[in-house]
Amino acid sequence: MALAGSETMNPDGDGETFILRAVRIGAVVALYWFVSITMVFLNSYLLDNRELDAPLFVTFYQCLVTVGLCWLMQLLSKVCPGLIDFPSVKFDLKTSREVLPLSIVFIGMITFNNLCLKHVGVAFYTVGRSLSTVFNVLLSYIILKQTTSLQAIMCCGVILGGFWLGVDQEGMTGNLSWTGVFFGVLASACVSLNAIFTKKVMPAVEGNIWKLSYYNNINACVLFLPLILLFGELGSLASFSHSSDLKFWGMMTLGGVFGFAIGYVTGLQIKFTSPLTHNVSGTAKACAQTVIAVVYNSSSKSLLWWTSNLMVLVGSSAYTWVKSLEMKKTPQRVPPDSAKEKLLPEEKGNLGV
Repeated sequence: MALAGSETMNPDGDGETFILRAVRIGAVVALYWFVSITMVFLNSYLLDNRELDAPLFVTFYQCLVTVGLCWLMQLLSKVCPGLIDFPSVKFDLKTSREVLPLSIVFIGMITFNNLCLKHVGVAFYTVGRSLSTVFNVLLSYIILKQTTSLQAIMCCGVILGGFWLGVDQEGMTGNLSWTGVFFGVLASACVSLNAIFTKKVMPAVEGNIWKLSYYNNINACVLFLPLILLFGELGSLASFSHSSDLKFWGMMTLGGVFGFAIGYVTGLQIKFTSPLTHNVSGTAKACAQTVIAVVYNSSSKSLLWWTSNLMVLVGSSAYTWVKSLEMKKTPQRVPPDSAKEKLLPEEKGNLGV
C-alpha cells in the first residue's frame, strides 16, 4: 500500500516519525469516514428513487460491480506488482459451494440493510440497525455456546433501551416506518450470522478476505437473479424511464465502487490503528452521519430522540471497551497481525455500518 513502509527515523530525533505517523493515521481515519458516510447517503439516494422500486436489482448490481473490480484489481496487481497487492483468484466450483452458506446470509444482510435504509432514511438508520451487538451475544450463545460477561450484557441492555426509545420517539414525529424497523432488525441479525459463518468458511479461501469477497459476490450475483424474477422487479426495470440515462448508471456504478472500497478502507483503518480503535471510529462516524442527515434534511428532533441515539452509541462503545479488556485478560493464541485479519470479516460489508 502507498501509505505503508514510511516508518523511517529522522536522524535528529523521533519528532518527524511521530508527526508522519499521526498524519497517516488521521488520513486513514478520514478516508474511512468519507467512504462509509458517502456510501450510506449514496445508497439512500439510489433506493429513494420513486420511479424505480427495485432494491434487489440495486443490490445485485453493486455485487456485480464488486466482482468486476476484483477482476480489475487482479489484472492491475500483475501489471503493477510493486504498487498493488491483490490475490490471484481463479474460480473454483468446490470453493464456491463451500462459501455458499455464507453467501445466503450475506444476501440477507445486504438486502435487509438496503431495505431498512430505503424505509427509514439516514437519520434513523443508526438506531434502526443498532441491534447487531445484541444479536452477536444471543447467537454466539445459541450457535457457538459462548457465554457473555455481565458487564457486556449490561451494555447490550443500554443498546436495547436506546433502540426502543428511538422507535418511540420516531413514532412521535410521525415518520416511523415499522417495515423499516423490521428490516433493520433482520439486517442486524444477518450481520451477526455473517460474522459467525465467515469464521467457519475462511479456511476454504485460505483465510484471505479478498478471495472471500470474490466468491461471496459471485454467489450473490447468481442467487439474486431468481429473487429479482420472483419479486417482479423486471417489470419495474422495463417501465423505468431513465434506463438509458448515463447519470443513473454512473451513480449505480459509483455505489458499487464505494461498496468495494469500504472493505479496503476498513482493513486499512484496522491495520494502521487497531480493531478497538476501528470500532470506536465507526461509532463516532455513525454519530456524525446522523447529525449530517438531520442537518441536511433540516429536521427538528426532540431531546429524547437524540438521547436514544446517544444510548445506542454509548452502549456500543462500552461493549467494545468491555470486550477489549476481556481479550487482554485472556491469553491470545494468534499473533497480533493474524488477530486483526480475523476481525476484518466481521467489520466488513457492502454497505458499511
